[in-house]
Amino acid sequence: MYSYSYDNAPASIHSKCPFTIEVQGDGKVEAAPDQAVVVLGAITEGPVLQTVQNENAQLITHIIKSLLELNIPKENVQTNDFRIEIQYDYKDGEQIFRGYKVTHLLQITIEKVEETGIVIDTAVSSGANTVTSVQFTLADPAPYESEALSLAIRNARQKAETIAAALRVNLAAVPSQVQELPRAAEPIPFAAALQMQSAATPIEPGQLTIAASVRVWYLYG
Repeated sequence: MYSYSYDNAPASIHSKCPFTIEVQGDGKVEAAPDQAVVVLGAITEGPVLQTVQNENAQLITHIIKSLLELNIPKENVQTNDFRIEIQYDYKDGEQIFRGYKVTHLLQITIEKVEETGIVIDTAVSSGANTVTSVQFTLADPAPYESEALSLAIRNARQKAETIAAALRVNLAAVPSQVQELPRAAEPIPFAAALQMQSAATPIEPGQLTIAASVRVWYLYG
């Protein structure tokens, strides 16, 4: 978060410019995502917990092995969620034990977005039976964030100049205060539908929009 204040301006400036124009500036840039984050895994169910756990562990081991064979770095594959749940059926208001459900999800960071579909298909063919999310992001968003911030400040200046011209007043060359507003860098979500018979899962990453907003105060007189 960036904030700049011109509180130490010479008294002569404040005396000549006793009034303030407050504006908000917005800027955004688009960029092609260069990595994907996929969450997928295995869900197993059954009446005996040890059996269900063993089946799940075998599936996850097989999935991880197949991913590493695609030259995905080991550090890019990590557990996202692991849960053991007791399942019940309800009949005539009575709770009846049905069995256990074990869920193990892996988070996979894919450094080549064009391989996202291949990674998903490989995991599914190796035993994955759930794909909960696919998101496209930037490995290093900082340069794009800086560009968006610069555009936001220019946009604020243009607005302030328009207001000053309409009021027929002189605008200070330097803002008295600049405040960056909170922003959320939104990754592109992909609603993943698991199709077991799909020969190749088509994945289109699209474009990311990186936005920035600032609130700027200008003195005028």
